[in-house]
Amino acid sequence: MAQPSVLIIEDEEGVRTALARRLKMSDCLVATATTGREGMAHLDATPTDLVLLDYRLPDADGLELLSTIGQEYPDTLTIMMTAFTNVDLAIQAIRLGAYDYVSKPFSLDEMMVVVEKALETKRLRTEVGRIRSSQQEAFGFDHVVARDPRMLEVLNLLKNVAASEARTILLQGESGTGKDLVAKVLHYNSPRAEHPFMNITCTALTDTLLESELFGHEKGAFTDAREQKQGLFELADGGTIFLDEIGDMPPNLQAKLLRFLEEKAFRRVGGTEDLVVNVRIIAATNKNLRDMVRRRLFREDLFYRLNIFPVTLPPLRERPEDIPVLANHFVAQFNAEFHKELTGIDPAAMAVMQAHDWPGNVREMRNLIERAALLSAGGRLTVDSLPAELMMPAIITGTETAEEVGSEPLIVLGPDGVDIRQVERLLVEKAMQQADGNQSRAAQLLHLSRDQLRYRLQKYGLLKAEPEEAS
Repeated sequence: MAQPSVLIIEDEEGVRTALARRLKMSDCLVATATTGREGMAHLDATPTDLVLLDYRLPDADGLELLSTIGQEYPDTLTIMMTAFTNVDLAIQAIRLGAYDYVSKPFSLDEMMVVVEKALETKRLRTEVGRIRSSQQEAFGFDHVVARDPRMLEVLNLLKNVAASEARTILLQGESGTGKDLVAKVLHYNSPRAEHPFMNITCTALTDTLLESELFGHEKGAFTDAREQKQGLFELADGGTIFLDEIGDMPPNLQAKLLRFLEEKAFRRVGGTEDLVVNVRIIAATNKNLRDMVRRRLFREDLFYRLNIFPVTLPPLRERPEDIPVLANHFVAQFNAEFHKELTGIDPAAMAVMQAHDWPGNVREMRNLIERAALLSAGGRLTVDSLPAELMMPAIITGTETAEEVGSEPLIVLGPDGVDIRQVERLLVEKAMQQADGNQSRAAQLLHLSRDQLRYRLQKYGLLKAEPEEAS
């Protein structure tokens, strides 16, 4: 925080002058006022960190003025000063929002201790506000990179869920699809944004430590529990808890989580008192929880409690329109982070990226672009910037890149060449996937007869039962 600003509203000249002198010695910007009206005029004109307010003023009641300052200037802290020592008055002042209450007469050293604590509180609040503001900006919906219709549909659903009162949300999707990012977007675009966001990975800790992290523990609850500890559920009160890899949560903790979801209450490890908190739980998994329920690996009742608002994030291979958008986004990001002079991605390199299946999804792409950016001397990222596994092989025949690479198919070979049989197998697999297993349609895509396709399916061990074709 910059040089702190303090306003003294005090009609006694001796007290006012002494406080102003001492505050200036502590490098504070000091303003003074002798009446409530004068003080409010200063607040209207000048942002102020702290007000030292006398209880009894010539034109105003100190408590009424305290209430007004709290309502109109919520970021300004107030310390009440009075010669009338009264417990009820002190309680009333605190209830109306006073940071502290100081009885006259007081020593300047005593007052400066209170002032310094108040200014430190103000500094911390300002810093927390700055961090929250930057997080809200960083995780705004307009910062989510998406153009593909499937992902845009997901974003519309997320906007509705974020603004709702939903207490449980289940994020599903393959590893690397951005579930952790979505969890933060949901939090920072919800009414809970001013409260904590706590995240934990269910596989990161042992069963005992995970239970203690989530629910806290009492002193002596287990070996090394030397003092009481609050868990994430308490610390996140009013906010959001993100439980990543929920499918790997141990069965005993599944039961405790279910109790919390049903009763909105829990007990610390070793505790006997029920604690009630208000948190939103966002759970995420890359596993098929329905299948795990059928195999009795995950509690059915917990699954249905979590599955109130299910959101499935599509893999990158099913979001083809997002591949060039995301790739250019990451180039711009690492260009700034690493102080590079990258100008984009070469059309041939982009074609290779669009042909890749991205088993690691967005995380894989991000890591790939980061590596390429680090090794690049500048200019465009080229095919040579890409790792060898992407070059085995890349064949683009669609129209997405026609404007950049021409209407002819683009085939990019790796430096060691390519096994033509592997190319043929990959093309057959791709055609069958695109045709949803329909052999006649796959044969048309490859410009083969149905018998020619069946021969290749048998040759490469790809022949499976075919779905019935419409007559």
